[in-house]
Amino acid sequence: MHQHGSLMAPLLGDVFCQCRSAESHPGPAASDRLPDLGQSEHPCDICGGPEQEHRLKVLFQVLDVNGDGGICVNDLTIGLKKLGVHRTEHELRKIVKAGDKDLDGQLDFEEFVHYLRDHEKKLRLVFKSLDKKNDGQIDSQEIMQSLCDLGVNISEEQAEKILRSMDKNGTMTIDWNEWRDYHLLHPAGNIPEIILYWKHSTIFDVGESMIVPDEFTAEEKKTGMWWRHLVAGGGAGAVSRTCTAPLDRLKVLMQVHASKSNSMRIAGGFSQMIREGGVRSLWRGNGINVIKIAPESAIKFMAYEQIKRLIGSNQETLGITERLVAGSSAGAIAQSSIYPMEVLKTRLALRKTGQYSGILDCAKHIFQKEGVTAFYKGYIPNMLGIIPYAGIDLAVYETLKNSWLQRFATDSADPGVFVLLACGTTSSTCGQLASYPLALVRTRMQAQATLEGGPQMSMSGLFRHIIRTEGPTGLYRGLAPNFMKVIPSVSISYVVYEYLKITLGVQSK
Repeated sequence: MHQHGSLMAPLLGDVFCQCRSAESHPGPAASDRLPDLGQSEHPCDICGGPEQEHRLKVLFQVLDVNGDGGICVNDLTIGLKKLGVHRTEHELRKIVKAGDKDLDGQLDFEEFVHYLRDHEKKLRLVFKSLDKKNDGQIDSQEIMQSLCDLGVNISEEQAEKILRSMDKNGTMTIDWNEWRDYHLLHPAGNIPEIILYWKHSTIFDVGESMIVPDEFTAEEKKTGMWWRHLVAGGGAGAVSRTCTAPLDRLKVLMQVHASKSNSMRIAGGFSQMIREGGVRSLWRGNGINVIKIAPESAIKFMAYEQIKRLIGSNQETLGITERLVAGSSAGAIAQSSIYPMEVLKTRLALRKTGQYSGILDCAKHIFQKEGVTAFYKGYIPNMLGIIPYAGIDLAVYETLKNSWLQRFATDSADPGVFVLLACGTTSSTCGQLASYPLALVRTRMQAQATLEGGPQMSMSGLFRHIIRTEGPTGLYRGLAPNFMKVIPSVSISYVVYEYLKITLGVQSK
């Protein structure tokens, strides 16, 4: 496969600006420095100019075999063969799918350029992560070390074989140009380096459990790091939920009791709770909310891994659609398993002083008075809420992540604490906003039997009743305390997670 170097280099090697950024490897030889995609301080005449445009057009014309202004899978097969490059049909489909923004099954010139630039950015990150010595060259030892980090052990002979397939000048090392030429028209999945740095559902706990689970690299699964991450995440969730429990209880009270005639304010709500049951009453319902973290996280993680196998993906990482399907299904299974605990949490948060002596007493009362079905009140809106929450959270997070990686990632895929917190907070806030009306209806249905003489309504009946009596804003009661707890929740869970990671001996890359 390496014989394509001589044919492809004149086209691919010069697709992008040939200005070089000197920061990686100083020295007079311009050809040894990394291309800077036209963003250097002193752009040459190729940067963004007609020459670069011409080179891209030449490559596009070579690959656009039938000359219809679009590159389809068939065009790529024939065009790349002409250049001496052989790819499987599956790989070519992934290339077209990755770059095809208007979903017409082919890449026009603009999509083709965008795909190459985006792809080169990812390749640069991988190259830098492989280049352990930071000398601008990758040798067989570095390949062995990097694969070992990802849980794949190979011999030096196998590493040299990989090197030879990319090495065009026989030096037994690969520089950036050789690496790029070899991989540029090869589909790249998620880079394991990116998975390591961009976990967010394990780290952040905003009191909701509908986020799609994080991906773990093969090495993390092999060494047992995954369960340490989950334990650290669970511990962080317990601390963060306990710290923000008063706001969570206020949210539940406002969702159930607030109306046009009984407008509950934040300060008034807190003073009402303290008057009724003292300061300790602010934490009602928190015990069960913390207890349910462990079974829910474990069931969700196991279900997610099993569903990934059922989907038939042998990739280490899934695409965004597959992740949403697998994550939502795993969320639904986990929520179904622990849903009675959700009902108990709502009833305990709403209880009056002396009403129940504890969690078991509350469960016994509900069972005796209302039967088993009471433990699944509000189940349908809860399940329906998973899809908008998980979908929007995942889409917003991936968009923010990719936008940061494209614009700011140069030496590493590590975004740093602030960017990670900002992306995680924004995405979960958007997810909560989208699914909030369903969450409110779920809470009201869970609480129905506690309202003496109150009507027992169905989900659709409750929606109609709220809109008729309170207008659309009635569906967002309790939103203020809910959003007030997002930033403290995320910050506390992140700090505790980092501390627990060190205590449990999680290796940080």
